Amino acid sequence: MQGQQEQDIAAVKAVVADLIAAWGRHDAEAYGALFTQDATYTTYVGTFYQGRRDIVESHRTLFAKFLKDTQLADEILDIRFYGPDVAVVNGRGDTYKGRLPRKLSKVQTYTLIRENDGRWRIAAFHNTQRKPLLEAMSYKVAPGLIPAAER
Repeated sequence: MQGQQEQDIAAVKAVVADLIAAWGRHDAEAYGALFTQDATYTTYVGTFYQGRRDIVESHRTLFAKFLKDTQLADEILDIRFYGPDVAVVNGRGDTYKGRLPRKLSKVQTYTLIRENDGRWRIAAFHNTQRKPLLEAMSYKVAPGLIPAAER
């Protein structure tokens, strides 16, 4: 059982690594191939995309315009499995040009499933922009809000 979970953790991490690599090549098709056919994708500005084709086409446009020449940074904070074929990944990420940012400004949640072909793919992705100033203010006023990992 432990060996299988280690293999699944490695496979899930590989999906995220492949996502970063596809972004680095600005390859919308390869990026989209890492999602299920009916995947959902919520951007940090609140745009909701549904389906692999929608994800591919939106990223084709993003790579040509707003996110042209950017790279993707991602830090996995936690991987949890809910049965043998569902994983939830929480992490931080950001886009950048040039040097890797010191602090990643987005909090991300990936829900991955193992599909019938045995491959892990992203079924849902949600991206939230962090607000460090608001976080710091709320922590100062109400220290009980500080997450355990940041104490």
